[in-house]
Amino acid sequence: MSTRMLLQRRRFVRRMGALLAASCALPRLLHAAAPPWPQRPVRLIVVYPPGGVSDGMARALAEPLAQALGVPVLVENRAGAGGSVGMAVLARAAPDGCTLAFSAISPLTLQPLLARVAYDPLRSFAPVASVMRTPVLVVGTPAFAGRSFGDLVAMARSRPGALRWASSGVATIGHMVLAQVRMQSRTDITHIPYQGGGPQLNDALSGQFEVLSTNVAAQQLQYIESGRLRALAVGAPARIEVLPSVPTLAELGFEKANRDSLFGIFAPARTPTAVVQRLNAEINRLLRSEPLHTRLRDAHNIPAGGPSEDFAREIAIDRRRNRELVAGDRSQFD
Repeated sequence: MSTRMLLQRRRFVRRMGALLAASCALPRLLHAAAPPWPQRPVRLIVVYPPGGVSDGMARALAEPLAQALGVPVLVENRAGAGGSVGMAVLARAAPDGCTLAFSAISPLTLQPLLARVAYDPLRSFAPVASVMRTPVLVVGTPAFAGRSFGDLVAMARSRPGALRWASSGVATIGHMVLAQVRMQSRTDITHIPYQGGGPQLNDALSGQFEVLSTNVAAQQLQYIESGRLRALAVGAPARIEVLPSVPTLAELGFEKANRDSLFGIFAPARTPTAVVQRLNAEINRLLRSEPLHTRLRDAHNIPAGGPSEDFAREIAIDRRRNRELVAGDRSQFD
């Protein structure tokens, strides 16, 4: 090899080395140049009306989360269509980590199977962290003349369509419980959908319908204790401590109706992974902290938590299960 060719090769190797070093340093430079997050208040959309169990727990989470992030966390209620209205707002938000939503998973796993929604349930969101599981109560109102869940089924069979069962909205967990009960018992029960948990409770107390499926909460339990509402069944892995004499739907023979609500925090799709990981870590830390853990337990919710990947996996499992349910009898969700 000539001296000239040898010098050319050496120059080429040096240039390639310099280019490689620069390319390796670029991500570090970009990362160093990225501004810290968050630099402005975080908006937390609660996809249900004020006054319900989800609204209360979202507000309980917002205060310590604001302290952890160093910016205000502003709670905004955007209710409607079983949570899909608020989730549509989140889907349109900038993926900068400054807009989040607190919601059950049903707007991603059930509503899109039953109606058109203004987002893609598979691609519009980044699951951040699961927060809690909430048991479902089936209660009789002052308009319900029976004393047990068996009486409910018997009345539905004897008077098709006369029994009115309210839930917090179409394609919510309470609606799923009703649909499964109707399918298995082969009864005609009229569904009364509301726009969230708070409004339906007022009408339940005044006897505007006979049966209500609702997330367990302190206020509902107070009315049960006072006798204004009668607990007929609970959707939970086991009987809940505060109502030890009330059977689960599984015990009553309605295994598929024995569902609880899984709530969590979501961000828009394409939110930076580092932001999702930071939020997940802070939320998991808060769930383990004594104040929030105790508040969840006192409200008879089951603390959740864990990696965001596990939350996404649970959402996928619930979506498959609901797809099978809807395919079995679509008319039960009308």
